[in-house]
Amino acid sequence: MLSSLVADRVRLRLQRVGELVGRTGLTPNQLTVIGLFLNGLVGWVTAEGAFRWAGGLLLLAGIFDMLDGAVARATGRVTRFGGILDSVLDRYAEALVIGGLLVWFTRSSAGTVPVLLCYAVIVGSILVSYVRARAEGAGLQLTQGFFARPERIIVLALGLLAERPIWSLWLLAVATNLTVLQRLWLVRRASGA
Repeated sequence: MLSSLVADRVRLRLQRVGELVGRTGLTPNQLTVIGLFLNGLVGWVTAEGAFRWAGGLLLLAGIFDMLDGAVARATGRVTRFGGILDSVLDRYAEALVIGGLLVWFTRSSAGTVPVLLCYAVIVGSILVSYVRARAEGAGLQLTQGFFARPERIIVLALGLLAERPIWSLWLLAVATNLTVLQRLWLVRRASGA
């Protein structure tokens, strides 16, 4: 994950923004849904090949991804359902963005490798979250992982902005699946197996 120093600074600033946004009447769940729609837009723009626009929109969508939790904490609206809704819609959001790349690659006859990379990235991204959910379901706290959602958003956005999405996909395909293995190792260690 992002270094704790950076994460703490971002969290503090987001908390302040969350308080302001909370005053507008927007609920955390509404922000989560808005974030999903923005990611759908990113997927569509990506499928059209407008990578720079997609990269900028992905960063904007990433703000909503972090803002819903900040508003929930600032307004005292943290709920189990909200947390589950956020996790589920985050998976859909990632699938929409990677799906946009998949559409672009199939339309542009880019070959098999980019398609397989999209597959590896989405599987890795889903499993990173799945391992955490299963660990927490077993009573083990698991927040570690060197390539969580914020890192994935940043890497993909940078690749889109640079118009080099395949570079990002290579990094994401390797890093997400290594994170799955890292989390499994952490769970094994924590469970004493």
